[in-house]
Amino acid sequence: MPLILTEEQSMLKEAADGFLNEHAPIAHLRKLRDSRDADGVSRDLWRAFGEMGFAGVIIPEEHGGSGLGAVEAGVMAEALGRTLTPSPFLGSGVLSAKVLIDGGSGAQQAAWLPRIAAGEAIVSLAVDEGAKHAPARMATVAQRSGNGFKLNGAKGFVLDGHVADALIVAALTENGLTLFLVDPKTAGVEIERTVMVDAHNAARVTLTDVEVDADAVIGSVDGGEALLEGALNLGRACAAASLNGAGDQAFQTTMAYLRTRKQFGKLIGEFQALQHRSAHLFSEIEIARAAVMGALTALDNGRPDAGLVVSVAKAKAGRVAELAVQEAVQMHGGVGMTDEYDVGLFMKRVRVLNELLGDAGFHQERMARAQGF
Repeated sequence: MPLILTEEQSMLKEAADGFLNEHAPIAHLRKLRDSRDADGVSRDLWRAFGEMGFAGVIIPEEHGGSGLGAVEAGVMAEALGRTLTPSPFLGSGVLSAKVLIDGGSGAQQAAWLPRIAAGEAIVSLAVDEGAKHAPARMATVAQRSGNGFKLNGAKGFVLDGHVADALIVAALTENGLTLFLVDPKTAGVEIERTVMVDAHNAARVTLTDVEVDADAVIGSVDGGEALLEGALNLGRACAAASLNGAGDQAFQTTMAYLRTRKQFGKLIGEFQALQHRSAHLFSEIEIARAAVMGALTALDNGRPDAGLVVSVAKAKAGRVAELAVQEAVQMHGGVGMTDEYDVGLFMKRVRVLNELLGDAGFHQERMARAQGF
């Protein structure tokens, strides 16, 4: 199985990189952060994503999307990692779109998928509840009430939840897990924006006796676990792709610095110790890229072990990106810790992406348990 992009996928990569470098470079993140923008994301940019066909990359053509697969979603995620662009793509265009594509009713799909594809709506998936990603330890419950359900619980790390037009909430029902489409304006829903260390956005969502009718169920009652796992696996693979993008861009930025910075009358890139460290990092980045490509391809091919392949990719990409940003800061020296240089921003973004949808420890344990350890 060749772990390389096809000609069409390479064209998408070029288009995404070109668009983001022009319309949403790192300066875009700095502007949103320094102006203390109330949303922390640009609705205009999200609509532009829709016009370019990026927002709906995995959404079927009949709903206004591009009808592409996991590899193409990964291409977009990697491009976002390179520019550190705050965007609802992962939460809305990947996680929530995947849930609706796989389990949404005809009415739910017609109401939301075209709007996501057009960049006109933001839908957020609310899963995690504690400090760490742990879907198996969910406590939010949905109890039958009249012709619907009453939801109680609290969610954290809800990507762009503070600007969401709809929430997809995972909750425990009588005999399993169920996913609900919830209007954030419903009585009992409280949302608090949490600006993360990397200046991206998430939210805390508290649900207190939130009443929804039966039409809010996505898929079937008690049948949400498979839907959720499918979305999380795609999201994890795309988060790994973003880690690749952020780690590789930090590496490229550092290489440019080594070619221009002089010390003791020589370019520091001529020092053999730095050359060895750079060569090692380059090799690790390529290995991580292959692992992520393998995971995305496994998802597209519907392999039964795709979830474990995704865990390998997320763990590897996280470790390598962490190494890349640490080396970037160290090779820049003291200035690497200042806000004037971008490498510190990459370090913060990698830290958040590592925690998102499971850190290396989570995925290592997941692989071990699957193999009977």
